[in-house]
Amino acid sequence: MKAVVCNAFGPPENLSVEEHDDPVAGEGEIVIEVKAVPVTFPDTLMLEDKYQFKAEPPYVPGAEVAGVVASIGAGVDNVAVGDRVVSSVGVTGGFAELAVAKAADARILPDSVGFAESTGLGYAWGTTYYALKERGQMKAGETLLVLGAGGHLGITAIQLGKLMGAVVIAAASTDEKLELCREAGADMTINYATEDLKTRAKELTDGKGCDVIYDPVGGDYAEAALRSSAWGGRFLVIGFTAGIASIPLNLTLLKSCSIVGVFYGAMAAKEPVLHDELMAELIDFIATGKLKPAVSERWPLDDAATALRRMMDREASGKVILEP
Repeated sequence: MKAVVCNAFGPPENLSVEEHDDPVAGEGEIVIEVKAVPVTFPDTLMLEDKYQFKAEPPYVPGAEVAGVVASIGAGVDNVAVGDRVVSSVGVTGGFAELAVAKAADARILPDSVGFAESTGLGYAWGTTYYALKERGQMKAGETLLVLGAGGHLGITAIQLGKLMGAVVIAAASTDEKLELCREAGADMTINYATEDLKTRAKELTDGKGCDVIYDPVGGDYAEAALRSSAWGGRFLVIGFTAGIASIPLNLTLLKSCSIVGVFYGAMAAKEPVLHDELMAELIDFIATGKLKPAVSERWPLDDAATALRRMMDREASGKVILEP
């Protein structure tokens, strides 16, 4: 099989595409013929050994795949050869023509759900749904401010926010990205490269502020966003593409608001029942047409380095997919 390999920590241009032996499913495992794999920001961090999950080179990047079950190991009874599935493959192993997964992690896809469209359920969609529903306790009619709204995570927050009945304000760094946000359903937008984030968010909410803030960006934008919080607001810490922020904690007192961490991967391990419930609901949303995930970029496996570079340089918008 063909696989993308990180042989030493460094930039994506150092990756190589190599021929490896086909994997064999062990007990409780399945081998998936990969049809689609998402390219994510954590993938770029792992290449330079900057992520909380570590991988020792040589390794194959990619934590989730969608495809067809090619073979099964002993003791597997929840899926069969030929089933269409989406599954976590652990921390690594997805950027390949074949990938091994725990059978317990695989979710069968209805025929109406495309492979590329289903990817990200265990990353972006799962993170966002867990954040808004469980950690943010967001209610219909509340105002949701989404930072980094033009990226994959941001688009999921817009779409799920609208599905859950929120008024969504999308904030991004370019007009092109904001147009993508409006197409995804955002009610209002802020270009934080040309507009003051706090001031504009307050104006758009008639001075009330935002009930829920979804922040995968961090950096200097985090404090400005927190200052736009409504009384009793919830600030959801998703990630730090612009760096880890330092927040004056007196802001939480003045607004009686909460700063809430969102660690979806750890939740999946510590609360498997909740994880299964969220995944089942997301697949149903897509199968019934309530959610329509859009794929912005599709790249062949040989161009994995280009896709990762675009993600690393924040040039990519929406969902980026490798299709072996």
